[in-house]
Amino acid sequence: MLYQLHEMQRSFLTPLMQWADASSKLFSNPVSPFAHTPFSQRIAAGYELMYRLGKDYEKPAFGIDTTTIKDETVKIVERIAVEKPFCQLRHFKKDLPDAAFAALAQPTVLVVAPLSGHHATLLRDTVRALLPNHDVYITDWVDARMVPLSAGPFHLDDYIYYVQDFIRTLGPDVHVISVCQPTVPVLAAISLMASDNDPKLPKTMTMMGGPIDPRKSPTAVNDLATEKPFSWFENTVIYSVPGNYPGFGRKVYPGFLQHAGFIAMNPGRHAQSHREFYQHLVRGDEESAESHRQFYDEYNAVLDMPAEYYLDTIKTVFQDFSLPKGTWEVGGKLVRPQDIKTVALFTIEGELDDISGAGQTQAAHELCSGIPADMKLDYVAPKAGHYGIFSGRRWREIICPKIGEFIKAHA
Repeated sequence: MLYQLHEMQRSFLTPLMQWADASSKLFSNPVSPFAHTPFSQRIAAGYELMYRLGKDYEKPAFGIDTTTIKDETVKIVERIAVEKPFCQLRHFKKDLPDAAFAALAQPTVLVVAPLSGHHATLLRDTVRALLPNHDVYITDWVDARMVPLSAGPFHLDDYIYYVQDFIRTLGPDVHVISVCQPTVPVLAAISLMASDNDPKLPKTMTMMGGPIDPRKSPTAVNDLATEKPFSWFENTVIYSVPGNYPGFGRKVYPGFLQHAGFIAMNPGRHAQSHREFYQHLVRGDEESAESHRQFYDEYNAVLDMPAEYYLDTIKTVFQDFSLPKGTWEVGGKLVRPQDIKTVALFTIEGELDDISGAGQTQAAHELCSGIPADMKLDYVAPKAGHYGIFSGRRWREIICPKIGEFIKAHA
């Protein structure tokens, strides 16, 4: 019922938000006489803030049209390499003749994006920084409310099978980078492939800010998962998709509830950000205002997660700690990270990460005991929070070059 109420509220607010948007432009457009009245900037700023607080945010585009290779601008063609019901494997293909592209000899990189509320476009900066020196693919997860019931359920095991399929499609000369939540299923996927002596094993796996062992330095996210019984998650956050979407009837963890949780983690910081946005508009600081718009266009765009996958993750990763305890079975097979021997491992953490605590990602080194020491690397980014390890200046100037060197060393 809550999902239906949310849709009713959205339908009610849509015309109001359109009015607020039009009113903001009426008091800010230079050709409008209202833009030259007293306090017009304040009125316009107030209307735009109202519009942005109440509007519905759609999935943004990646918007990566070009990259630079050896001081030359190269066009990027975004295409779908593999399409599955719950995910699209998206390729950022360089628009070059086959011979010219082959001459670059760029390593193939599979970026496994989180299925944890936000769209894969949150990793836009990750992809953009990798593109000059790598052939980049990314998992673009589909909003569960857009997947018809006929496609069947989607469990954590299915996530692992998807990752394995993508690795085999691109392998064996592929390098896997997982960011946050997918570090766990990616390690499971590669462990199972290693146990089966799969010839398509990747060359390297880079794991960034993920809950490999959430028992280490637990954060507020970890505490919530352990303090509440499993039945609480089943009964409190799972709802059915309403009839105005293709996924009508599918059980999901709705994006609007996830977004409320994101905001609740740092309400003061978000309130301050909106106050500053209003002040930027009043002062005419368009550059700062546009930066705010771009961030929240991405941050406020959320997707529904399949209920089976979400509940599996809560129980397997955050309550049973099945991976570090060595008790996780997928399709009747035990997940054994110690069976990985030929895949180089690079773990990356942020010193100030408040989502995946210190040591949670580093735990992969102990689990992957079969990997030789000279094929392992660990890095803790000073003064970097969770998002800072895959976007922003530290990512572009420090972390991404380190990943590039690691991939080159083990290619």
